[in-house]
Amino acid sequence: MNVEITTPTPTPTLAQRLSATPRGARLARRLTAHQLTAWGHPYDSDANHTAQQLVAELAANAVTHGSVPGRDFELRLILLPEETLRIEVSDARGDRQLQFVTESDGEGGRGLILVQLLALAWGVAEREVGKTVWAELGLKDLYS
Repeated sequence: MNVEITTPTPTPTLAQRLSATPRGARLARRLTAHQLTAWGHPYDSDANHTAQQLVAELAANAVTHGSVPGRDFELRLILLPEETLRIEVSDARGDRQLQFVTESDGEGGRGLILVQLLALAWGVAEREVGKTVWAELGLKDLYS
């Protein structure tokens, strides 16, 4: 009797903790560009640029609004089936609610409008400590 054992193919993932500083946010964007290039979406492609924009906004929000002294934030990139990229940025501050600014003279909040426009879906998930803001991006659709 032949028994075939199959192991699931691991999902390509990058997970990195970064300092909750502007430098950490810039590094998150650069890591995203490098990882997408490694996954076959060249640096100068629309998919790579859009992923960088999403990460830049989510990381900037984590650093600006979600930082706790002495605590890092985490960037996680997951390449899902059907060429969908899931971006997760987790910070240590769970008490902040995400706010949209709709008035032209309001300060801040416009970045989440950008996330809403660029992402297929996005949301916020609670964690044991802090929160995770996530966005999904269809990489295939950007080439059309």
